[in-house]
Amino acid sequence: MSKENKVDCGRRRLIVATAAVGGAGAVAALVPFVASMLPSERAKAAGAPVEVDISKLEPGQMMTVEWRGKPVWIINRTKDMLDTLPKLADAVADPKSEKEQQPAYCQNETRSIKPEVLVAVGICTHLGCSPSAKFKHGAEEGMSGDWLGGFLCPCHGSTFDFAGRVYKAKPAPTNLEVPPHMYLSDTRILIGEDKKGA
Repeated sequence: MSKENKVDCGRRRLIVATAAVGGAGAVAALVPFVASMLPSERAKAAGAPVEVDISKLEPGQMMTVEWRGKPVWIINRTKDMLDTLPKLADAVADPKSEKEQQPAYCQNETRSIKPEVLVAVGICTHLGCSPSAKFKHGAEEGMSGDWLGGFLCPCHGSTFDFAGRVYKAKPAPTNLEVPPHMYLSDTRILIGEDKKGA
């Protein structure tokens, strides 16, 4: 082998080692950059669906869970509560829920998948206050004698029935929002997702 063709093994090892260290450095520098483009755990949690067990929710009771930083009410309505809904068709602003404040599968009189269970965002559609539940009739609840029950926003007096439909001539422009949701079983609801991907 001539002098010109002689391979310098030490030099070759140095070049390979330098390339390897440089490649590792490039990957190490890239990892934080790529990680910064991924959503944070807080952001993922804020938009993630919420699974709720309603097995202990008795008729006439309401529970509140958080989804996307908003209170979501789940109400197990009694027959008496449901019986008030047809009586209020002329009193509420959007009785057939024609404005898009709910998924299509909840665009019905009860604004729900199952008639007895209402899932609604507990934020008034006027200025974002949280209404109070007023489940008793009239004077029992400190309301007018013809009050059939529902929700009262303490900020500006908007009232909603047991389906979250706003009464006419109130500051709130629309019914309460019904979030996308689906039943995983008879007693488990997934809020924030449904089979249609809504």
